[in-house]
Amino acid sequence: MPTETLQPDVELEEGLIRPTKRRIDPEVGRDAALVITRGDLDHLLELTKKKRLSSFDMDFFRLHLVEKEGGGTFSIIGPFLGAPHAVMGMEKIIALGARRIFGLGWCGSLQPDLRVGDFVLPIDSLCEEGTSAHYPVAGSSPVADRNLSRRMEILISKYNKGCRKGTVWTTDAPYRETPSKIRRYGEKGILAVDMEMSALITLAVYRGVSFQALLVVSDELFELRWRPGFRNPVFKEACRSAGEIILALVDAQEEQDHRARNVEV
Repeated sequence: MPTETLQPDVELEEGLIRPTKRRIDPEVGRDAALVITRGDLDHLLELTKKKRLSSFDMDFFRLHLVEKEGGGTFSIIGPFLGAPHAVMGMEKIIALGARRIFGLGWCGSLQPDLRVGDFVLPIDSLCEEGTSAHYPVAGSSPVADRNLSRRMEILISKYNKGCRKGTVWTTDAPYRETPSKIRRYGEKGILAVDMEMSALITLAVYRGVSFQALLVVSDELFELRWRPGFRNPVFKEACRSAGEIILALVDAQEEQDHRARNVEV
């Protein structure tokens, strides 16, 4: 009997199992850093260790509460692998109260002018993962939050790092990044490939929250052979800078919120 491909529901009906806040779950602020890799997560925790209040085992990821400069808290969650896992984490942190989410992860470059250690701001995506279709969004393709994108660009410019913003290709089959696809998508101007961004951007639009990610180029595919850069000192330094940028963005948003509250008063 041939395998049947089931089409996801396109209705806006909620699932039988819903992301909720349990009595044992912590109170969180509106800002959260969603960190894909363990290495980047460890670095963020090192940077915030003097301000970290508590950590929680959320069964399939860790949640760390960090004190903000002006009071209140923000969350650091991770690590994650692939779209389904990352979406489960993002659903949970939204259910707990997060409304601005800053992603941090890695990607493989499809463009010759994007080298190991450069930054990518994924604005939209080519989706080849199976999670996004379960979150139907009306109208055009989902895009990241423009305000967060602009603020992140400003912060990146202070680090004198190469950065491109645009479309990323998200796959849930890393061993099926074939030469023909890499060539075709590169010719279309797609910047890089990852495993989570299309689903996270789609979920953010579906749930009505703000999301923007910062990706560090970890490997190069544009020559149709794999050039990993995970041990490259340039890559390691870029990851450290990316973590600092995420924390600076949280502080900048808090300052903006503070000014807005003063204007209202």
